[in-house]
Amino acid sequence: MHDLQGQRLTATSPAADPAKELFWKESSLFWFSFSVLAGLFVLALYEHGLNRMVQYWFAREEYSHGVMIPFITAFLIWQKKDVLGRISFGGSWVGMVITLAGAGIISIGNISAITVILQYGFVITLAGLVFAYMGWRGFKEIWAPILILFFMIPFPDVIVQDVSRSLQLISSSIGVWIIRLFSISVYLEGNVIDLGTYKLQVVEACNGLRYLFPLMTLGFVCAYIYKAALWKKMVVFLSSIPITIFMNSFRIGIIGVLVEYFGSSMAEGFLHDFEGWAVFMACTGILVLEMWGLARLGKESRPLRQVFGLDFPQPTPKDAQLRYRLLGRAYWAAAVVVAIVAITFFILPAKRDDVKITRKEFSDFPMTLSDWNGKAQPLDRILVDALNLGDYLLANYVNNRQQAVNLYVAYYASQSKGASIHSPRACLPGGGWEMKTLTQRIVDGVETGSQPLQVNRAEIQLGENKQLVYYWFQMHDRGISNEYLLKWFVFWDALTRNRTDAALVRITTPLAPGESFADADNRLINFVKTLNPNISDYVPN
Repeated sequence: MHDLQGQRLTATSPAADPAKELFWKESSLFWFSFSVLAGLFVLALYEHGLNRMVQYWFAREEYSHGVMIPFITAFLIWQKKDVLGRISFGGSWVGMVITLAGAGIISIGNISAITVILQYGFVITLAGLVFAYMGWRGFKEIWAPILILFFMIPFPDVIVQDVSRSLQLISSSIGVWIIRLFSISVYLEGNVIDLGTYKLQVVEACNGLRYLFPLMTLGFVCAYIYKAALWKKMVVFLSSIPITIFMNSFRIGIIGVLVEYFGSSMAEGFLHDFEGWAVFMACTGILVLEMWGLARLGKESRPLRQVFGLDFPQPTPKDAQLRYRLLGRAYWAAAVVVAIVAITFFILPAKRDDVKITRKEFSDFPMTLSDWNGKAQPLDRILVDALNLGDYLLANYVNNRQQAVNLYVAYYASQSKGASIHSPRACLPGGGWEMKTLTQRIVDGVETGSQPLQVNRAEIQLGENKQLVYYWFQMHDRGISNEYLLKWFVFWDALTRNRTDAALVRITTPLAPGESFADADNRLINFVKTLNPNISDYVPN
């Protein structure tokens, strides 16, 4: 019995003719079973997390290429039709293990309500099912097209936020350098480019992500098609990152030059959008030019048309012997796993809400804290929407000695639906403040849960102005100073408590002329001790 090899012939099968080439085809049973399984799998998981991925494709420019990726993967696999036709699949229990692992990841994503985990599990499970059917001999021919499917999944927001802030600052700096090449006087303050008569703000929409993610996908596809050494393929793919950063910075610089000579209309409307399309096409052109140069490099110099182009499968010879592949035990075992996951998710409710927490609204937060008297300030609606805030407090407090402290608390009722806390570590430089030092310190006499409160302590400066900042993340019975530890607890508490609510607490005080940071430390410690007993009603344990 050789059903796992896909080579067993039935009793009525004609004997193989050694003079004719043997070609293997998928049976109707395979196409029916795989299509039904894949369709049910998508439908079952759609309302549990795949819908959020699709929403991102149409709502956010940086992921707009995602809708094309399944079709690109299907085309690249079809390209290998003639190669796969000459391979007798062996099936693989390794594929069954991968399918089980993917199903486990899906379960974790669903339990924690973190949809990006479920989305990765979805692709891994499908890859495992294909591996279980093909075995390594077949899968090694199509692993790259299947890997491309991961590019359709939106990155976790915590990663995007950090990358976005960094790209804004880098693009602003390079853009200013380009503007100065034209002998234009310009001043950079964080991500704000001051031309004197007009200020260009490099906002999130100008950070380059809407070019970076699509161009990285394009770079990977180009590297896959490129018939060259592995190191050349890697150069093509990895170079998409610096190309995008530089070209986006170049775009910002040219906009600054055009604004200087032709007015602010150059930074708005159609021209702004057209410049974006021009940058993406220029990036694509640079990738092609790079592949041309790499093709000429080395002993075997070849023209680009020989190393880069779409190959189409050769038709099956008319006199070829055709055999239908049998479905092995590993495939059926993996299929059962997929079917169980699909049935389970059809039964489970599509919406899983976090535990409802009773808390006071910040609109009722006291404006008198011991000898500190405060005044609340509203945030612009556009900022509240951009930050996805559930509730917030922004207030300026002054004590009896006229010393000022600014209190900002950003509360998130849930971080499992795309919203996540923005760290001051990334935001402060964008406002033009230079972070001179960033350390952690224990605030004596203040506890969260049973542990002493540890905060981030940042000394910042803008021109001659100096400020001291304390900030930490309050999550349930913990005061957390590490951003990445916070992300772990978001996952862990979602898994074990069905809660992802948390808050950023940031306290800032300016230094008066002649005042030391030690004086500012004493002021903030005094304020934290006064604040701590009051905040638990608004950020509940």
